[in-house]
Amino acid sequence: MPHIPIHPSAQKRHRQSLKRAERNRTVRTRARSLAKTAAETIATASDEAKAREAHNASFDGGKVTSILCGLRAVPDDADAILLLAVDQPRPARILRTLIESHEAAMAPITVPLNEGHRGHPIIFTAALLPELRSIDEATLGVRAVLERHADEINEVAFGDPMVRLDLNTPDDAERARRMLGPSV
Repeated sequence: MPHIPIHPSAQKRHRQSLKRAERNRTVRTRARSLAKTAAETIATASDEAKAREAHNASFDGGKVTSILCGLRAVPDDADAILLLAVDQPRPARILRTLIESHEAAMAPITVPLNEGHRGHPIIFTAALLPELRSIDEATLGVRAVLERHADEINEVAFGDPMVRLDLNTPDDAERARRMLGPSV
């Protein structure tokens, strides 16, 4: 079989492609690790708050379907609703601080704030449950509720950018790993 020489630029592109594939494997592994950390954090905070978990089998219908699924699981005698998406992991200390501030402020809505930008999770008083249960994609979902109650929002300042973390891309997962440290 004759030897066919490969042009040096093609060899370089091949090596770069292999490096990219390895980086992507590493990011996927780290993302799985972050998801496990997030699940453990949420489970710990949920146990402490006696929270309920809800699974949305119709998630492909949009974010609002997941929110509505969770809201259906909220008992009528609840005091508040803490809205936290699975791709927005938060340490229990942030959840505790927000809950304590929400209870002390007695505002209908509490949100974390970092460098002038709102983050997550959002806490709503249970009095807003009927309004929350009527959200839809066409009316901007939860954002519309926030806009209607703009003057009644308790903003809690955090020096930690973690309150704005959202894991939508491999780059987001890498940024989260840097924030959380090498163990993730």
